[in-house]
Amino acid sequence: MVEFRIDRRSGVATYLQIVQQTRQALRLGLLEPGDRLPTAREVVEATAINPNTVLKAYRELEREGLVEARRGLGTFVTRTLGGQAADTPLRAELADWVGRARDAGLEQDDITALFTSVLEERTQDDHEGDGA
Repeated sequence: MVEFRIDRRSGVATYLQIVQQTRQALRLGLLEPGDRLPTAREVVEATAINPNTVLKAYRELEREGLVEARRGLGTFVTRTLGGQAADTPLRAELADWVGRARDAGLEQDDITALFTSVLEERTQDDHEGDGA
């Protein structure tokens, strides 16, 4: 089961953090169709956020067709977002790279900025090569 982590300093709305973390878990194969999301009560107990915030996030996920609320049973994953499983060799390589970046003295924000800039460059290059 997924455990949500709320970063109150991120500037991202709390319900969006739940939506984004759920999408990420779906992409990584950590959540699969049929899995139950934590109840609003469980999320509130773990994160100390308002239950309406959890319900708003779950409604957004339901609107996107990713989950389905079943009255009296909970909220269940209905489809995945594909992608790679969490234990792929690429993930291990990335984890090694992050370790080297930390050893080189980079902080989390530095690593995120570096990764994002390379990702954007590579994505831009790929689209230019397609004639897009």
